[in-house]
Amino acid sequence: MIKKTLQEIAQMIKAENDFSSFHDTAIQGVSIDSRKIAEGNLFVPFKGENSDGHRFVEDALRKGAAAAFWQKDVPNPPLHLPILLVEDTLKALQELARSYRDELKVKAVGITGSNGKTTTKDMTASLLSLKYKVQKTEGNYNNHIGLPLTILALEEDTEIAVLEMGMSGRGEIDFLTKLARPEAVIITNIGESHLQDLGSREGIAEAKLEIVNGLQDNGLVIYHGDEPLLNEKLKSYTGSAAFKTFGRTGENDVYPLDIEQNDSGSTFRINASGEEFYLPVLGTHNVLNALASMIAAFHFGVPYEKMNEGFSSLKLTNMRMELLEGRNGEKIINDAYNASPTSMNAAIELIANLPGYKKKILVLGDMLELGPQEEDFHFAIGKSVDAEKIDYVFTFGKLGEFIARGAEQTLSADRVFAFTDKQPLMEELKKHVDKETIVLVKASRGMKLEEVVSALQ
Repeated sequence: MIKKTLQEIAQMIKAENDFSSFHDTAIQGVSIDSRKIAEGNLFVPFKGENSDGHRFVEDALRKGAAAAFWQKDVPNPPLHLPILLVEDTLKALQELARSYRDELKVKAVGITGSNGKTTTKDMTASLLSLKYKVQKTEGNYNNHIGLPLTILALEEDTEIAVLEMGMSGRGEIDFLTKLARPEAVIITNIGESHLQDLGSREGIAEAKLEIVNGLQDNGLVIYHGDEPLLNEKLKSYTGSAAFKTFGRTGENDVYPLDIEQNDSGSTFRINASGEEFYLPVLGTHNVLNALASMIAAFHFGVPYEKMNEGFSSLKLTNMRMELLEGRNGEKIINDAYNASPTSMNAAIELIANLPGYKKKILVLGDMLELGPQEEDFHFAIGKSVDAEKIDYVFTFGKLGEFIARGAEQTLSADRVFAFTDKQPLMEELKKHVDKETIVLVKASRGMKLEEVVSALQ
């Protein structure tokens, strides 16, 4: 993590006050949450519409912070304390991260996409760790605040940083990739998330492709080659990067020859290696995410023959295809962190084709940020449910009701339950689970369906 004196920090950003009595004050690490201050942190408060972090500056210093930023338009700065007065605390944080990134010898892998960013990040980091000291984006720190914090948390001897880049609108990934300056980038796919803001899948593709803007000379672009939008838009690329594609079809540089799934993961072989691989993560779509991570690892010199070792030690961020057991012995797939039509269909396909269970139940909630066609997307999800392979469909939320209506096109009404209140949903669900049951729980993060998972445990 960053370790500097205030005098050194003032050479990296512009400070507007006289702090000469604190020149030698040393900070290590940066925090934006006064409740999670570690000894020696630099505390960075933000001024928001409804709250102002400057109220907690003195408290953060009492708890062990070594110094703090202070935005100059906020009155009454406590200049008797180790404070750096700055024009804008967010911009100062970003500039500090940019300057620190310039000092580091670390190489970076940038990852974006509509679905699978976090899982691919975890896989890529695990594979690269076979050869390098690696740090990765923690949790979901993938935006204009989270990425600077991730960079500032890098150790000076870290060799590769695996950085997730999220967005809600145009220009955001452009900013992130130019800050990170990656040697390789991965675009997992183009889905429907953020249609509300970007209007079309074409708009989403253009926004995701901004990740190429920060790519270093002779870098590598790894992308989902089954996506026509990416293939078409990359035809106009004139830079020095090389391209590698992954996907289901044989037109890609790396593709699966066969995939066999069980209730804890997938065994697969690929065209690029004679090895058989075992991925302890559920879903064919996650095999595709693994292919992207394998291309990245191979680019940095990790041989395919060692990659099973990396997969065996893989630790995924919570609530991504997380396999759990309920109190009645039922298996639960907790995929409640996020959802889009693409990822929802992939998860339903997984459950439908997973062997070894007599009863299969879907618990599906609203998918958010889908724009004016949101009701149609939800109805189509429900209508696609295979009545021969799925026993019950439970939905939660106002948009979830459209999933239920769609499901009633293929399943009888007594096999479809729609709720706008979690408590009755959980009570009804408990009546249908036993040790031969598998339950998928999936929705957008705002629906908090992990509460349903907890109720079953």
